[in-house]
Amino acid sequence: MKLLQIDFPMDGPFGEEMSFAFKDLAEDIAKEKGLIWKIWTENSDAKEAGGIYLFEDESNANRYLEMHKNRLESFGIINIQAKIFDVNIPLSLIDNANI
Repeated sequence: MKLLQIDFPMDGPFGEEMSFAFKDLAEDIAKEKGLIWKIWTENSDAKEAGGIYLFEDESNANRYLEMHKNRLESFGIINIQAKIFDVNIPLSLIDNANI
């Protein structure tokens, strides 16, 4: 398993407005090959958004990262930060991870 973290500057919308505005995108992301789950992140004070994704493997995480960076850049978003991590399953299970 691979965890992908993506953060980027965003002026909004946030909160309930974000939930409404990006519902179709969330439904599309849910169909991504190898995606186990995504947590949407937002910080309206810092004007940042992003997500934490759990993928089955590194190839799907990298494929999605490249596609998503291209999509964000097509919207004029710059300064996209992304990291891919290994998941330590035994320790994560001790701490109640649902994996």
